[in-house]
Amino acid sequence: MIFTSLLPFKPICNFSLEPLPCGLILNKKTLKKFFKILGWTLLTFVVLLFAAGSLFIYKVKNGFPVSYETEKPALSIPAEKPAILLFSKTTGFRHGESIDASSLTLRELCHKNPSWYLYETEAGGIFNPEQLAQFEVVIFNNSTGRVLDDEQQKALEKYVENGGTLMGIHGAGDDSHHWDWYEKNLLGAKFSHHPLNPQFQNAKIHVEALADSSFKSWLVGEWNAKDEWYVFYEQPKDAQVLFYIDGDKILPSGNMLWMKDKNFGMGKYHPVAWVKKMGKGNMLYTSMGHSKDVWDNKPFQDFIEKSISWSIK
Repeated sequence: MIFTSLLPFKPICNFSLEPLPCGLILNKKTLKKFFKILGWTLLTFVVLLFAAGSLFIYKVKNGFPVSYETEKPALSIPAEKPAILLFSKTTGFRHGESIDASSLTLRELCHKNPSWYLYETEAGGIFNPEQLAQFEVVIFNNSTGRVLDDEQQKALEKYVENGGTLMGIHGAGDDSHHWDWYEKNLLGAKFSHHPLNPQFQNAKIHVEALADSSFKSWLVGEWNAKDEWYVFYEQPKDAQVLFYIDGDKILPSGNMLWMKDKNFGMGKYHPVAWVKKMGKGNMLYTSMGHSKDVWDNKPFQDFIEKSISWSIK
């Protein structure tokens, strides 16, 4: 029945007290079933999200999946050419765009320096004493995670101690390698984090005024770059700093959600490239090189070129 005649105005729509069709009535049983399904769906989503996040963190911190290549590759290096080994294997976080950009840059540098010979690989089988001895410099190109087995690690250690040069670029300096010799001698400092807010920041690269004259003769001048600036727990030990940024002019915070202990930096003096002596050999590391755009930066290209020239002279 419709009660409209008793109203002092004409309603916009009619109100009926007639019951709704039975198919539209949500009884308690239906509601209970609906909320039960919704609850299980939300729980499943949270569990899957947690599992995916945990797997990602484990991969970044430890590398996953980890496998080792032990077969020696066929290698034919012209005797008159100094050889460069560009090693880009990753089991941790993969800086794919940067790896591709760096490969292109290195090829262009070798074209510019035709006496150089470039060998690129992501297979660890080449890390044996006989074949490593044919290279003037080994570059860990954003190589992350556990990438060499124990025997291959020992071969690289001996290679450097006997006079070879090991260069590390950006991701090669994170804490996913779990290799004490490597962290102590290539880095000389323990990786903490990278900024998150924002992740990429502009900074001016300064030449270290106290750098030894043997380095200053080939160091490029100051330049500007936008990159992900790694933060270490301390200054690199027993190292000759080549370049640094003003740590007070970046936001070094790595805070994210519940992680609240990543809000410190290395201080005003924030090294971004340094060298260390190891036995008869050398170690050179730069924390620059996350962004592919860095490899289009002419001063950075010049730095990489001069670093290789210094390594093979």
